Amino acid sequence: MSKQLKVGVLSLSFTIVILMVLGGLGVHASSDDGAYRELGVYSEVLSRIRTEYVEEPNFPAVTGGALHGLLESLDANSSYLTPEEYKFYKTHMHEGRANIGATISKRAGYAAVVSVIPGGPADKAGLQSGDYIEAIEGKSTHEMSLAAVDEEIAGKQGTTINFSMIRPGKAEPQKITVTRDNVQIPGTTDKILDQTIADIDPLTLTKGKAQEIAARLKEDQKNGAKKIILDLRNVSEGDPNEAIAVANLFLNHGVITYLQGQKFPKQTFTADPQKDVTNLPLVVLVNRGTAGPGEIVAAAILDNNRGDVVGNKTFGSGSVQRVIDIPDGSALILSVAKYYMPSGKAIEDMDPLHAGVTPNILVASSDDDGLPDDEDSATPSTPEKPKAQKDDEQLRRAVQVLRARS
Repeated sequence: MSKQLKVGVLSLSFTIVILMVLGGLGVHASSDDGAYRELGVYSEVLSRIRTEYVEEPNFPAVTGGALHGLLESLDANSSYLTPEEYKFYKTHMHEGRANIGATISKRAGYAAVVSVIPGGPADKAGLQSGDYIEAIEGKSTHEMSLAAVDEEIAGKQGTTINFSMIRPGKAEPQKITVTRDNVQIPGTTDKILDQTIADIDPLTLTKGKAQEIAARLKEDQKNGAKKIILDLRNVSEGDPNEAIAVANLFLNHGVITYLQGQKFPKQTFTADPQKDVTNLPLVVLVNRGTAGPGEIVAAAILDNNRGDVVGNKTFGSGSVQRVIDIPDGSALILSVAKYYMPSGKAIEDMDPLHAGVTPNILVASSDDDGLPDDEDSATPSTPEKPKAQKDDEQLRRAVQVLRARS
């Protein structure tokens, strides 16, 4: 095959792949469609790589890398799966494999630990909110989609997985080994502060948490609680529907959140007055480890003026994904809708400066997490870890705010 013919075939192949992707997304050609105009650029770039790059490139890797980059440029949750990756994904997605008990996202191109479940494998091994996972079993997470990271981390109970981890403030990556396990979700904890303030910490917002929190609220009120702190710091694990139910415990009216996308019909979730449990003064604690379900609750409380939100700006994650099959056996995991605050602001945004929930009372702690507000930040702060109550500036401020409430 001549050089010119090879270039033509490769360019055509790349164009076909892009067309398949666009077709799977339901994009139709038109004379002014920007996506289709870009195909000429892609073809030219591929041709230049083929004819002028220093050595013969691995074109399957080039094409796969381009599609991985295309999807990851949209948001952290969107992924391209090669036919091999998709086959593995379908085989294992319903297996209920053991995990490490950590919420992982992508930040600055690498896998990042949003939060860890107390007492879980990641917690026991020393992983913390704010840590960056540079590599998994020697493979750089910069080259992996979030779906691939999740697949790599899950596995057989009792097996180990090796990470190269970067902790902000440390000069060198650290090696850490975590033993996979069937993670036990801890129960909701509570305590009475200042004699009349109930401090409730659900730890996660997984199924059943709304019922647990409701029971704690009722019991604490019977025992004399007059004010409430809902501690959602490092709460990122859970279900959006459970988060909506938790928010409803404190709201007897108003919009809790709504879900909407380009082709996703708007779904609005409003408070049911029959499910409201308390109208006591309320403060919600949040930090950069508060994500997803935790952010839905915090945003609902803040935007409905039901209480104060104290702490750091939250992580910024809240979207719905759909798996889209591509004819060559590959697939897209594509975000098709986002959760919005009642005010109309999306919780998730590609720009970290606009993502998340900003507390109405900002309180930075000396142990602020390492997840930067700007993805391009080269000097993230020290990661957050649990503190004794006497050193907890955010909790102290929450108590002060409630003391000032009648």
